Amino acid sequence: MDISFLGGPQPQRGVGVVAPFDFALDRELWRWVPDDVSLHLTRTPYVPVEVSLDLARLVSEHETLREAVLALSAVAPQVVAYACTSGSFVGGVAGERGMCTAMTTACDLPSITTSGALLEAFRQLGARRIALVTPYTESVTSSLEEYLGEAGTVVTGRAFLGLTRHIWKVPYRDVVDMARQAVIGSADALFISCTNLPTYDVIPQLEAELRMPVLSANQVTMWAALRHIGAHAVGPYQQLLIDSAPDPSPAVLPEPASALAEDPPEEQGGWT
Repeated sequence: MDISFLGGPQPQRGVGVVAPFDFALDRELWRWVPDDVSLHLTRTPYVPVEVSLDLARLVSEHETLREAVLALSAVAPQVVAYACTSGSFVGGVAGERGMCTAMTTACDLPSITTSGALLEAFRQLGARRIALVTPYTESVTSSLEEYLGEAGTVVTGRAFLGLTRHIWKVPYRDVVDMARQAVIGSADALFISCTNLPTYDVIPQLEAELRMPVLSANQVTMWAALRHIGAHAVGPYQQLLIDSAPDPSPAVLPEPASALAEDPPEEQGGWT
């Protein structure tokens, strides 16, 4: 049978992803990615250390990053993302910038990190006061709070689980419970940290309940990486993605004013 008429496969744009050796949520990252973009993942070398500040430092060493992005450069991605929150905030704001420089120097490609993407997302939303949820120990959570403070962000409340392993096994109900504990003051947004903590399906639920934007580590990583290549992250009812969506085509007619007026006020725009 002649199948030459198919003509494919269609060209793909690539996003290179460097993840820690214990990263278990490859499928979650893919859920934010449009069909014309491919993810190319690699992992840092294994080290026998549990989740801690020591591990964060080990998986973010510049030599480790350079070797990882050199391997990724073989498949020619258009941007490289370091998908680890603690590994990218453990050195503070200057440390995060240094990581991006190390990766870009190694592969001559634009590079981002999860923690840098988080600050970019805060700027997009105009968020300065943040409720914080993490699966980490208190010391790692406090280090994240210090990083955010250095960047001019105030943490209004926080909740953490104290885990040092198997974070990817945390169920959504535990994430929701922590979010409810953390949102105790006047916050502009909620951030759920750790790229190994599942969050994709819980974000819309929490945004509806808490009436504020909810960001997660994997969400902001994919959102920022895709922005660098002119693509838009996909995901239902996520305020970050709505606020940064491309302008609709001029050919698309707006909804009649009478139709908009029928919706409750809180459904017509941003959060109140």
